[in-house]
Amino acid sequence: MNGTPDPAANDTISAIATPTGPGGIGIVRVSGPMAHAVVRKLFRPRNPAILWTPQRLYYGHIIDPETREALDEVLVSLMQSPHSYTCEDYAEINSHGGRVVLSKILQLTVDAGARLAGPGEFTLRAYLNGRIDLTQAEAVMDLIQSRSEQGLLMASRQIQGGLRKEIASLRETAVAVLARVETAIDFMDEEGVGFDSSELLEAILDGLKRPIEGFLAAHRRRVWVEGVGTVLAGRVNAGKSSLLNRLIDEERAIVTSSPGTTRDVIETLLNLDGVPLRLMDTAGFRRARNAAERIGLEHSRRELEEADLILVVIDQSRALTTEDLELLDRCKGREHLVIRNKIDLPPRIGRAGEELLAASTSVRVSALTGEGMEGLRTAIKNTVLSAENRGACSDIAPNLRHKQALETAAAAFDRALEGIRSENPPEIVAFELQTGIDALGGIIGEVSHEAVLEEIFSRFCIGK
Repeated sequence: MNGTPDPAANDTISAIATPTGPGGIGIVRVSGPMAHAVVRKLFRPRNPAILWTPQRLYYGHIIDPETREALDEVLVSLMQSPHSYTCEDYAEINSHGGRVVLSKILQLTVDAGARLAGPGEFTLRAYLNGRIDLTQAEAVMDLIQSRSEQGLLMASRQIQGGLRKEIASLRETAVAVLARVETAIDFMDEEGVGFDSSELLEAILDGLKRPIEGFLAAHRRRVWVEGVGTVLAGRVNAGKSSLLNRLIDEERAIVTSSPGTTRDVIETLLNLDGVPLRLMDTAGFRRARNAAERIGLEHSRRELEEADLILVVIDQSRALTTEDLELLDRCKGREHLVIRNKIDLPPRIGRAGEELLAASTSVRVSALTGEGMEGLRTAIKNTVLSAENRGACSDIAPNLRHKQALETAAAAFDRALEGIRSENPPEIVAFELQTGIDALGGIIGEVSHEAVLEEIFSRFCIGK
């Protein structure tokens, strides 16, 4: 693969497995056929008579082979293939944390015969060696990047094979349906051999299509892992930046009385009682007056299109404007909450404006005084939880790659259904069923392509 070194080369890799920087403990891991030999070249055990039993910790020092000086006191463990994370011979050096000491130990392992690992190469080897499937490999990244405790639990279940089992079961059902169709093809000329169209329709609809719809609905549960993409949107000077600062309780965004202060998207993380938000303050909506403002507005519109939740900020001390109306129209059918800001000033929305806002859930606040902010936090949390519950069907949370594969499978099974209803030749029905089966196989790695693997593992940190 272009971006990720090829594990099939059967070489030995090494990497720092902990964040570099000051810390109590740092770990350098080594995997491959020379892993044990590389570490033993550098390690001087306190007890020279050790027997090097796998799965045990040994105390001693890392020695620079050139100077024969002790670099650091460490704990070393060796694991023998296939009883390791990568299913290869494997070793870990537990030293004191710190950029200099860890970098020096890493360099010594390279000098002793290892090479630097690529991003995600340890987990890639675990996948290629059959220890985990593709969904479990992706769950490792989810576990590292999870933004909430709920996301952590979901990633943990996926690492244990929860998603793999459900997709594998669905695929087995599809294979069983395909077998019935192919039997009819093989014995087409014999009397009494064929398939019952009504039974096949029911099998595809209930056994395949409906479960996939449930998995697709569960995609929204990714917010627990990635955070809820939450956009503060509104016209200029509606108070978006002030609200952002109030919500996170710090001066993150610049606030002035001049319209259009925010020119670009400002993103920050916020955890509301366990609900993770990726909170984004965007440029105020109005007709752009220069190139910088035009670019800022384009960024705002893009974030608005991709948002999981839109917080529409309305200045209730002024009448609704064209920008307000356009923004509310954009939110139709989307998860959104209207924030009526500046309640410390007399309201001037008017009867028509009140009737328009009545169609959406709204909260009244003052970003200036802080009045209503607790109510806003509660409303945001309830809106997110309500949306998440509508998509819940199991403990799984398909990522974007899974979602696309599920959509491909669903479309293929739809075409198979239509083929049966239209009495198309069974070969066509079989082809569509096989397309759906391949799409499901791609999720768990039964059917995989080099480009897919490169894309997945390139997003891992080095050392994992």
